[in-house]
Amino acid sequence: MLSKEEVQKIANLARIEITDGEAEEYSKELSDILGFVEKLNEADTERVEPIAHITGAKNVTRGDKIIEYSEDTKKGIINNFPEKKDRFDKVKAVF
Repeated sequence: MLSKEEVQKIANLARIEITDGEAEEYSKELSDILGFVEKLNEADTERVEPIAHITGAKNVTRGDKIIEYSEDTKKGIINNFPEKKDRFDKVKAVF
């Protein structure tokens, strides 16, 4: 069982202020939670295949594709920038 001092230390690390009474109460509650987690460790998972997502959804991505554009197209894009600073094209801040 977690001691009251251990609960106070956890609360301090989490930057949570608790009273002595709350520390005593949380000591029992957290000990019960940790006891339940320990029971889960007893479950036989030998033949259970690990999964990354409960629904079986797959991450679908597409490959990168390089597209070459003509110099006229590149210059047209560059000319659309509203401002330039030194040798850079200046755009509005995103954040």
